[in-house]
Amino acid sequence: MTKPIKRKLRCAVYTRKSSEEGLEQEFNSLHAQRESCEAYIASQRSEGWALIREHYDDGGVSGGTLERPGLKLLLADIEEGLIDVVVVYKIDRLSRSLMDFSKLVEVFDRMGVTFVSVTQSFNTTTSMGRLTLNILLSFAQFEREVTGERIRDKIAASRKKGMWMGGTVPLGYDVKDHKLVANKAEAKTVRLVFDRFAEIGSCTELGRELRAGGITTKQGKPVTKKYIYRLLNNRVYIGEAVHKGQSYPGQHKGIIPRKLWDRVHGILRESPRSRAGNTRAQTPALLKGLLFGPDGAAFSPSHTRKKNRLYRYYVSQTVLKHGAGTCPVGRVPAGEIESAVTNQLRAVFRQPEIIIGTWKAAKPHDASITETEAREALMQFDPLWDELFPVEQARIVQLLVERVDIGLGGLDVRLRVDGLRSLVGELTTEVGKAA
Repeated sequence: MTKPIKRKLRCAVYTRKSSEEGLEQEFNSLHAQRESCEAYIASQRSEGWALIREHYDDGGVSGGTLERPGLKLLLADIEEGLIDVVVVYKIDRLSRSLMDFSKLVEVFDRMGVTFVSVTQSFNTTTSMGRLTLNILLSFAQFEREVTGERIRDKIAASRKKGMWMGGTVPLGYDVKDHKLVANKAEAKTVRLVFDRFAEIGSCTELGRELRAGGITTKQGKPVTKKYIYRLLNNRVYIGEAVHKGQSYPGQHKGIIPRKLWDRVHGILRESPRSRAGNTRAQTPALLKGLLFGPDGAAFSPSHTRKKNRLYRYYVSQTVLKHGAGTCPVGRVPAGEIESAVTNQLRAVFRQPEIIIGTWKAAKPHDASITETEAREALMQFDPLWDELFPVEQARIVQLLVERVDIGLGGLDVRLRVDGLRSLVGELTTEVGKAA
C-alpha cells in the first residue's frame, strides 16, 4: 500500500535579544535560540518540516515594538507565501505586547501560517492553542510592565540621590564617568546669559544680543527665546537634580550662584508683558544702530536695575562675543553718550554757516523755502528739543545722525544731509502752521 505523501512545510526561525550586550561573542543568545529551533524542526522531519536558511534575527531590539528589521523581513516573506511555520524559542521572543501579538496572529491566520514555540508547545490553529497563547502573552506583558516599573523606580531613586541618569546634556556641562562635569568655556556662556538677563529682563532682547555675538546652543544652533527660558529655568545650574517636578541636591557642582538665580527668577515671576512694557518705556535708545567703537564693532543698548533704579548703557558687540577687556571702550553710560551727541546736534544748529549750508542743500528739493525760513526753523530746534517725547527725540536723532564713532579721544558725529533737509521741511511746515 502506497503511503500518502506529506506536504512539505517551510519553517522559518525567528530570534530576538533585547540588549546588545554579548552580541559580539562568537556564540551568543541568538545563536543559542536558533540552535534549539533548528533541532526542533529536525525532530519534525517526518511531518514534512523543512528549515528555510534565511535568517530572521533582531539583536538589541525591544519586544515592545513591531519596528524590527528581522521581523519586517519575516512578515514580508509570509505575505509572499514563502513560509508555512514560524518557529521561536519562546513566545516573548516574537512579541511582549498582547496587542502587537494579536496583529501578528491575524497575519499568520490570513496566510495560513502556524506559529510554534519550542519551549511552550502549542499550535495556534486550535482554540486551546490560542487560549494557551493568550495566557502566556498576558504573563509576558505583565513581566514587561513590571520590568518597566523597576527601571522607572531605579531612575527615580537615582535622581533623588542627585545622580545624572542620561538625557540631553545641558549647556555648561560635559558627561564623564556618568557624572556631570563643568565645561569652563560653556559655563562662562551660561553665566553671561544669567547676568545679562538680570540686567535686561527680556529674553527677546537677550536672544538678539546673543545671536549678534555669535553665541549658539550646545548643538551649534542659533539661540532662541524659548531656549533662553529653558536655560534660565534649569535647576541643574544651581547644583540640583530634578525628577517629575521635584528637585534634589545633585552630585555635580552648580555654576550659577544662588543669589543670581533668585534675582533672575524674581524677574521671571513678573508678567512677560509687563517686563516688555517696562523695557520699552524705560530704556529709550537714541543711538541704537548708530554707535560704533574704535575697533569698528557696533554698540547695543542695554540696562540693569539696582535697588529699583534703572541704569542704561551701550555695550560693544566685541565684549558680548569675546568677553570683558577685548575692546578699549567696552561699555559706556547711555545718558552721558546720548547727552554728548544731542548737545553737539543742538550746537550745530546755533551756527549760521550750518544753517546756510542746510538751506542751500534743501533748496533744490523745495524751492519755496527761503533762507529766512530755514534759519527760523533750525533755530527753534534747540528750545524745542526738551519738549519732545523720548520716541520723537529718537526719531529725530535717527533722521539726522548717520554714525557716531566713539574712541579714547572723544566722539565723531557724522550727520545726514538728506536728514537735515527733511528736518528743515518738517520744521518749516510747523513754523507756517504757527504763523
